[in-house]
Amino acid sequence: MTKADAIVIGAGQGGKPLALAFAKLGWKVVYIERKWLGGTCINTGCTPTKAMIMSAQVAHYAREAARWGVKSSGVSVDIPAVIRRKREIVAKYRTGNETKVEKAGPNLHFVHAHATFVGPHTVEAGGEIFESEKIFIDTGTRPAVPTIEGIESVPYFSNETLMEYESLPEHLIVLGGGYIGMEFGQMYRRFGSKVTILHHGRQILSSEDEDIATTLQKALESEGVAFRLNAKTKRVAKRGDAIELTISVNGKEEVVTGSHLLCATGRTPNTDEMGLDKAGIALDEKGYIKVNGRMETDVPGVWALGDVKGGPAFTHISYNDYQILYANIIDGKDCTIINRFLPYAVFTDPELGRVGITEKEARASGKKFKMGMYAIENVSRAVERGETAGLMKIIVDAMDDCVLGAAILGVSGGEIVQMLGTLILAGSPYTTLKEVVYIHPTMAEGFWSLLDEVKLVE
Repeated sequence: MTKADAIVIGAGQGGKPLALAFAKLGWKVVYIERKWLGGTCINTGCTPTKAMIMSAQVAHYAREAARWGVKSSGVSVDIPAVIRRKREIVAKYRTGNETKVEKAGPNLHFVHAHATFVGPHTVEAGGEIFESEKIFIDTGTRPAVPTIEGIESVPYFSNETLMEYESLPEHLIVLGGGYIGMEFGQMYRRFGSKVTILHHGRQILSSEDEDIATTLQKALESEGVAFRLNAKTKRVAKRGDAIELTISVNGKEEVVTGSHLLCATGRTPNTDEMGLDKAGIALDEKGYIKVNGRMETDVPGVWALGDVKGGPAFTHISYNDYQILYANIIDGKDCTIINRFLPYAVFTDPELGRVGITEKEARASGKKFKMGMYAIENVSRAVERGETAGLMKIIVDAMDDCVLGAAILGVSGGEIVQMLGTLILAGSPYTTLKEVVYIHPTMAEGFWSLLDEVKLVE
């Protein structure tokens, strides 16, 4: 048995910096990963997806070039070349992670194997037994397989496997109207596939406000993406070369047929086959590790961070988990993940950037608030770019005029919404931005008009 000052299981965007930081402090660290360094983000999530989305954006610009007075013809997408580019970018980041581990020095012992608990503070990996009073679990999630009759009898893609498929689907059916469904649906439409998105809810992006979701849906429909909402998928079957889905829409059965199927129906935690029961680590009903605000499990000295603990599944949140754990364990602080600041983006076109609460959350809170909305089509920079789809929206506390939340659906929405996020963190009133001199012409300049629209909501 090898004793360590810390065991870090999982090489994601929370576990990696934590293991390296502990080793730098002189701790003896056992760092375990069964697959690739870098976790979901680098290998199958953010990095490859956004690389391929950029290829789709270029294809879209090329096909639509006449809108900007540019002639183009014979535009086609070389899917194998798109995937090669994606792989090269992934390999660069993965290699960078591997180099950091190699250079971490003798304090960091990396084990490339699956980790299994054999006791509360004892882990087996690669035929070795490790023990530590401090264990950190960052094993992440994987694509969930929907519970649908016949799903195991048909070929289907997850977001991970679709990005390795070197042919263009003729008609891609996307099961799921969340963030992954939207990004991949638009991406493959721009690559040249016919795309139909099936979603069980009455609106796409169910956690967003209806006006934001509707505006995005209309933008995607203008590109030819088809939607079937309120669609409960009953069963799926293979019919020759086609895949046939039987759906129920408002109580009436319909059949949707396509050439390929993408299941984008959520994620499931990587907590199975880890022996967590032998450690006494409790899971919730979906299999996520239960933690408190300090990310402590119910076993003293065992923490969970990143997606495996549930909650917002974003890379920057995983990294913030690391920052909070480091601050608490090393600096003696009492930081918490409860009610923390949460910015995120959906990388569609138009791009959705979000911070703070939504309008429906503000209404549910019962507190008085103000709200402002402004159409992207009225922002000069958007008009000049010829990209006018979208909406700016801000939620303000009626008592002190501080920003409670904002959504920017438009060009660079994920970039400019962070200006409003800064106001939230600073506790400054929204009127602060009225005093700013904005560069003309920029998208942020639209804030002037947005703030003029802020009014009390009755």
